Amino acid sequence: MKQKYRVNPESIKSFGFRRSELCFIFLLILYLVLDKNVSAQYLKRSLSSVHEVHNEFTTTDAYYKPFFGAGDDSSSIIRGASRYGYLIVEPGGRSNTVKFDGEEQVLFVLEGTGMLSYGNEDIPVSKNDFMYIPEGTRFGFSNPREQSLTVIVMGFKLTPGSCNRIKPGLRIANTDEVKFQILSGHGPTTQFQLLMGTTESTRDRLAAACQITSLFIMDFASGGTNNPHKHSDEEEIYLILKGSGDIVAGETADGKEFRCHSEEGDVYFFSPKTLIGFYSGNHPEEEHAQILAVRFKYPGQ
Repeated sequence: MKQKYRVNPESIKSFGFRRSELCFIFLLILYLVLDKNVSAQYLKRSLSSVHEVHNEFTTTDAYYKPFFGAGDDSSSIIRGASRYGYLIVEPGGRSNTVKFDGEEQVLFVLEGTGMLSYGNEDIPVSKNDFMYIPEGTRFGFSNPREQSLTVIVMGFKLTPGSCNRIKPGLRIANTDEVKFQILSGHGPTTQFQLLMGTTESTRDRLAAACQITSLFIMDFASGGTNNPHKHSDEEEIYLILKGSGDIVAGETADGKEFRCHSEEGDVYFFSPKTLIGFYSGNHPEEEHAQILAVRFKYPGQ
């Protein structure tokens, strides 16, 4: 009979590991030791520990830090995203312009103001702008201001002929244009800004994408919760924009929630069928915790 390995994360604490280290150890054991039928996985990165890599964007004034995908070692696990990273353009600087065939791109401006070079146009962008770049369109950033421009760059793989409904041209909006709302099944203490969905979407600010089923922000009241849930055929990435709390990142061998303490700048990838949720650790007098999330189709679905 095939032996089944069981791991209790609480027992590892006795060896003196911190909670953040438990998250990595738990994933490593799942991936290398557990029964091959285990499909739920997650990966964790943090802005404070991700290193710069030289890539298509890189200049003397612009650099890129990969969380997942290109430039990172996660490509064997993540199937739907080709890249998810942090682009910084220094004051007075400019990135290279790039073009990615076979991908759609979503960009989210975290800080600063600057100019988006899109095809033959230069378009002003500022904090909390989000935009959709169709496949094969050349783009880049310049920064004429005195504050660094920081952008989350997300690329998603396309299969030939899968995105015939995509409209040409840039699609852009700002989170200030999107109302917060409570969604059924996620609990009353979490509000959502629905930023972008597929071209068939009727609820998102931008109905623009092919592989991306939902780009959204979650805002958590003090002690707020995004009820743990699963997606059977989609991958998902969470970026902690503000605050702290416990991310639910799967289940223990006895069926309990596996939680990882998370801080601003932490990023999580979740594979399909992983139990996902969040418990805010912010106090009433503190600013609400917020998460930028993107959910996208698993290839072949």
